[in-house]
Amino acid sequence: MNILVGFNGSNIAVDTLPLVRHRVDVLGAKVFVVTSMRKANNNQYDKMQQAESSLAYAKAFFQANDIPCKTHLLIRGLSAGEDLVKFAKENQIDEILVSIRRRSKVRKMLMGSTAQYVILNAPCPVVAVK
Repeated sequence: MNILVGFNGSNIAVDTLPLVRHRVDVLGAKVFVVTSMRKANNNQYDKMQQAESSLAYAKAFFQANDIPCKTHLLIRGLSAGEDLVKFAKENQIDEILVSIRRRSKVRKMLMGSTAQYVILNAPCPVVAVK
């Protein structure tokens, strides 16, 4: 079984890691931790470094618990939701875990929701954690 964790380094995403550890213990799954950026250029070097640092944190968490994981920073010009769904299809992912946060209906309508996109378009079950 393959589990994809949509990880952006936020407090909510960090709080999701123990749940992933539990699911891996129960299911004997492999873990893929994925962060997505729409684009990368010289102006966004700091954001890339922050994303890589977040991925390193997640990898260290799993290594400390003797759980192998692969991390991926995706920069393919897609939205985060599109990237996660595409990655899931490309890598035969069996379950996706994404963290969610409360947003007003207006903000969700204007900004969209990564979790909502993943839930509606993923090729596998999605666990939303808040």
